[in-house]
Amino acid sequence: MFDFLDSGQYDLLGAFWVTVQLTLYSAAGSLIWGTLLAGMRVSPVPLLRVFGTGYVNLVRNTPLTLVLVGCSLGLNQTLSITLGGGDFKSIGFRLAVLGLSAYTGTFVCEALRSGINTVPVGQAEAARALGLSFRQVLTLIVLPQAFRAVVAPLANVLIALTKNTTVASAIGVAEASALMKTMIENESSALFAVFTLFALGFILLTLPTGLLLGWVSKRVAVKR
Repeated sequence: MFDFLDSGQYDLLGAFWVTVQLTLYSAAGSLIWGTLLAGMRVSPVPLLRVFGTGYVNLVRNTPLTLVLVGCSLGLNQTLSITLGGGDFKSIGFRLAVLGLSAYTGTFVCEALRSGINTVPVGQAEAARALGLSFRQVLTLIVLPQAFRAVVAPLANVLIALTKNTTVASAIGVAEASALMKTMIENESSALFAVFTLFALGFILLTLPTGLLLGWVSKRVAVKR
């Protein structure tokens, strides 16, 4: 059934390793950017709130393919931004991480904002009465509780991000879906085997993540 793998023509592990790297780098970037966006959305400064709201609503409702192609065409080919230089493969990978982080950060932001809403307002008011600044209240009191409340939603965002990495092939990143397209073209007589192979690969990537973070969510849940 999987005889085509014996030819050595396809680097299956290498393609899935690129998918894993895309997921990890983009998850870190989207977590940082999403946290900053969440801080802007609850900020007392109107300009930051307007920027955060506008960015989230605009990017979240834009197709991911457009975001990634915009990074490739707009930043790289039009503005000649290379994000550190290197060959086409390296630049494409970094642009894909940038686009995935910019897109997924909006979902992280909304998940965190829902977590912030679970923190009693009295805690923030008490902290401000003690003389803490907005940044101190947010980072020391509100966000730690918000993160504990939204582990499960963040797990869903991470799983969606893993699947969204397949869009990176649109700008030439050689991750798993790009290899799948090549194999479909070359192994037309084994389409079912190819689909089964990549479906199993993505299940192996996403299922343990969901189970692990589901367990973590129960362990760190805030009892109210």
